[in-house]
Amino acid sequence: EYMGFFEASMVVKTEVCAFSGLKVYPGKGSRFVRVDSRMFLFIDAKCAASYHMKRNPRKLCWTQFYRKLHKKGAQEESSKRRKNRSVKIQRGFVGASLDIIKAKRTQKPEDRAAARDAAIKDAKAKSKAVAEKKKAEAKKAVPKGGKSAAPAPKAPNRGGKGR
Repeated sequence: EYMGFFEASMVVKTEVCAFSGLKVYPGKGSRFVRVDSRMFLFIDAKCAASYHMKRNPRKLCWTQFYRKLHKKGAQEESSKRRKNRSVKIQRGFVGASLDIIKAKRTQKPEDRAAARDAAIKDAKAKSKAVAEKKKAEAKKAVPKGGKSAAPAPKAPNRGGKGR
């Protein structure tokens, strides 16, 4: 049983509406050619009028642009792709080798707190020494009169707006 000609399915070249994103079949729709010779195909007068009124197809819920933007009806087409998960690798960095990092991780919280307190004490002692050094330098810089140079007195306010 040979069907011959009817066995092959007919291929129809469709184009896409410039406003709505819908398929436009041959013999349907209307074309608009802009001054810069760019061609637009609209499926119907509604799309053409909306385009000429400068409406945004992304904001009109009946256009394909809106549906794509708001993920409407895409559940069956998009099966979630598996992403390659990044594998975390421990590496040493400048100032700390991998052994030091592992040792700190296995350290007990009490030991860690004691080390932190010791570091804080050292930092405070250093800052105290610096402050004392600055004080000593400031005492040396004071002139023999006993008073440091006082700033000049401000001139009295002569008025202006809001008299």
